[in-house]
Amino acid sequence: MTREEFFKHCFEEYGVAPDYPWVKDPESAVLRHENNKKWFALVMDIPMSKLGFESDKVSTVVNMKYSEDMLTAFGRPRGVFPAYHMNKVHWVSVLLEMAEESTVKLILDESYDLTNK
Repeated sequence: MTREEFFKHCFEEYGVAPDYPWVKDPESAVLRHENNKKWFALVMDIPMSKLGFESDKVSTVVNMKYSEDMLTAFGRPRGVFPAYHMNKVHWVSVLLEMAEESTVKLILDESYDLTNK
């Protein structure tokens, strides 16, 4: 899944477009609930080395909230890593180029639900 496909899915599924809140980092975007303004996804480009790879190739990751119950039940699927730059207990980083589209959508739904309280 590409960044553009991810944004398109978020708009079609939740009616949410990306917000680019950082002047110093104009490529990073957040997707948030309209009602409570909480983030359910943070999209950013980071070096693969930040996820434990021996490469500085820059790739797109999405940080999303992921319940401990889901981690216990499903573990960490391919392309899912402890969250970069966020709480690693409650958030994961999903490498869009590596994760299955169904995995991305499953975690996105979970993150959307968990942050909509």
